[in-house]
Amino acid sequence: MTQWDDSKAQAVSSDITDESNALPARYFTGQDIFEMEKETVFGQYWVYAGHANCIKEAGEYFTRTIGERQLIIVRGHDGNIKAFDNVCAHRGSKMVTDTPMTDSGNARRIKCPYHLWTYDLEGDLKSTPKSFEEASLNPDLEDEEVQEFDSKENALNDVHVDSIGPLIFVNLSADPMSLDEQAGVMKDRLEALPLGEYEHASRIVSEVECNWKVFSSNYSECDHCQANHQDWIKGISLNESELEVNDYHWVLHYTHDEDVDDELRIHDEHEAQFHYFWPNFTVNMYGTADGYGTYIIDPIDTNRFQLIADYYFEDPELSEEEEAFIRTSRQLQEEDFELVERQWEGLKTGALSQAQLGPNEHTVHRFHQLAQQAYNS
Repeated sequence: MTQWDDSKAQAVSSDITDESNALPARYFTGQDIFEMEKETVFGQYWVYAGHANCIKEAGEYFTRTIGERQLIIVRGHDGNIKAFDNVCAHRGSKMVTDTPMTDSGNARRIKCPYHLWTYDLEGDLKSTPKSFEEASLNPDLEDEEVQEFDSKENALNDVHVDSIGPLIFVNLSADPMSLDEQAGVMKDRLEALPLGEYEHASRIVSEVECNWKVFSSNYSECDHCQANHQDWIKGISLNESELEVNDYHWVLHYTHDEDVDDELRIHDEHEAQFHYFWPNFTVNMYGTADGYGTYIIDPIDTNRFQLIADYYFEDPELSEEEEAFIRTSRQLQEEDFELVERQWEGLKTGALSQAQLGPNEHTVHRFHQLAQQAYNS
């Protein structure tokens, strides 16, 4: 019987300087890591919030939860998109109910249901009930002594917001790097495509028993594709694939044997592009469909994540071909869920302290490097 030596039972390296070193397993399984990531990962970097086409008119909004913060993403009267904490400046009440991007709300103003403090779409306090203007129940205070609330000093807490084409990103940091810097060449590439001309058509939400970084690592490489995605690889030339790594973004380029009609394809090149944007967002150009998709990989806790898969086509009413395409995409997801849950079962045992990465998993190494940089920040 073969026994693993100590190099498997103990971390090979305290860091992951060498490309063959994965992030030590304790950073996947440790309960304390999830709490740390709220600040060092999701509180520091630009995180995808949603699609601008879902809030085209002034006052339309949706909510987006990142860690323990829930934001209101709203289009203002000036046409620009703003992001505010979903917290009233009065006593901290949650104001609007959970509102998914796919079923956006519409409000001329944002009103807290608790004491009816009301804010405009710029986040400024516009009105309070009369009970805040008089002191009828306070024997120690005259009405004339009641303070007036400054509209800006009592405004909603705004959050940095920026976009790449129709893709809206938010940053919870007080002084973040620019989205341009974090996105790098991805911003230019995606903005060169007519992403804004496509409408949201379908959303599939899945809860998976696995740490979010395991699924993100799996998405970032395709050495597993030959053995595990037999139907999908039939039309793909894996030997002509390219894995491109940038600072906070990497791309898996695949060449298709057959492609959709040139008049229909969203991007010009005869290829599929799978973009991963640190920390938890992907843009998927499938090559075999006139449309694109996105993944949001949201951690729920150490042991679970939620995958939100959105699909965009020129017409939100799906054709039979587009429905079939989404079923194929869903099959890929389910095949990957089985893989990552199997890996998660193994990692949780503690038998392996640090994985070793192959030469085609340099994209995974980049993902792990960014995680380590965030933890050390």
